[in-house]
Amino acid sequence: MTFVQIIDYKTSRQDDLNQLLDRYVSQSQGKRTVTHSIMGKDRENENHYVELVEFPSYEDAMKNSHLPETDKMFQEMVALCDGMPSFTNLDVVRDEHLNKLMVDKMFDEIAMKGNLGVIEEIFASGYIDHDTMKDEESVTGRDVIRQDVTMWRNAFDFTFDTKAQLAEGDCVTTVWSWTGTHKGEFMGIAPTGKRCTMTGTTTFRCQDGMIAEGWWHMDAMGLMRQLGAL
Repeated sequence: MTFVQIIDYKTSRQDDLNQLLDRYVSQSQGKRTVTHSIMGKDRENENHYVELVEFPSYEDAMKNSHLPETDKMFQEMVALCDGMPSFTNLDVVRDEHLNKLMVDKMFDEIAMKGNLGVIEEIFASGYIDHDTMKDEESVTGRDVIRQDVTMWRNAFDFTFDTKAQLAEGDCVTTVWSWTGTHKGEFMGIAPTGKRCTMTGTTTFRCQDGMIAEGWWHMDAMGLMRQLGAL
């Protein structure tokens, strides 16, 4: 179970504290178990800061706290703070990245299930699409998704398998594996009945709760080779 520690402190020496944390990151390389750290500054109190530190588990957090580098960093941190920092320990019981959920809906509901009505729900009207399989550098509008999904579903019975997914800022990148059976004409190739596989990545940029832009990169040459076109 993911574990998060909230560190609440006050300091008038934040620049010095940032340098201390940078040194800690360098010195603890290959030893620390921290996976993610976020620091926030109180808008109402310029000397008040809150840091969220994430670990894979409580056990990993305890292992990290016993590192000599961690103990040294903490002692120096206390010296830079106005008073003793406070700590809150949390077991994460719900972790949702809403943009990732929206992207998953694209692959599950629209692509694999063919529920084209969902397009209006999650794609912006001015959606911009970049696809390495197309001659155009980009195409604008929701219809590009509707047309692409219809074409692929008419040509293949297929599934997507998500291998990895990363969300950062407004973007969600999905590394996927695609498996399909060629049942209909595809780019001038008559149905072959062949079962094909293809790998690729898709990055979606989200804005105002909608998918605003997408970049598709896939092994199109490998797919055409499996279909006997090359």
